[in-house]
Amino acid sequence: MALSQINFEFEEDSTKKNESKESVKQQIKPKSTRGRKSLKEYNIEPDVITVPDDEILFQKQYYSIGDVAAMFKENTSLKRYWENEFSILKPKKNKKGDRFFRPEDVKNLKMIYHLLRERKYTIEGAKEFIKNNKAAGEKHEMIESLEKIKSFLVELKNNL
Repeated sequence: MALSQINFEFEEDSTKKNESKESVKQQIKPKSTRGRKSLKEYNIEPDVITVPDDEILFQKQYYSIGDVAAMFKENTSLKRYWENEFSILKPKKNKKGDRFFRPEDVKNLKMIYHLLRERKYTIEGAKEFIKNNKAAGEKHEMIESLEKIKSFLVELKNNL
């Protein structure tokens, strides 16, 4: 019985492997957008929330949790978590269990968002701030109005 010689062709195999690796990389699914954002993603994205002005906000009596989450560009689960953590949030629930936020709740969410995301408070720190400063909502409204005036003046300056 004669033995046959086995030939290994490394160069062709390596190019085939590289090609197969590239095709596998192309087939990899993009990272899911579900779940919690990392701190890097928060720092990259601008903190632009699309909460309407008071005149427009108070035209509707209730906003669904999906609408509110879209305003703040956050997950609905985060809104439910904040509801459990902060006693100032009291959305109405129907028999089915759907949450509906009043315009006052949206304004409170805006203040909580400001404390947690912009001023980088912890949950406990934000709770203490709200508890100790009874006029925290008024201060937040004043800060918002000053920021609107500032943006108007900057826009006016740029147009000159």
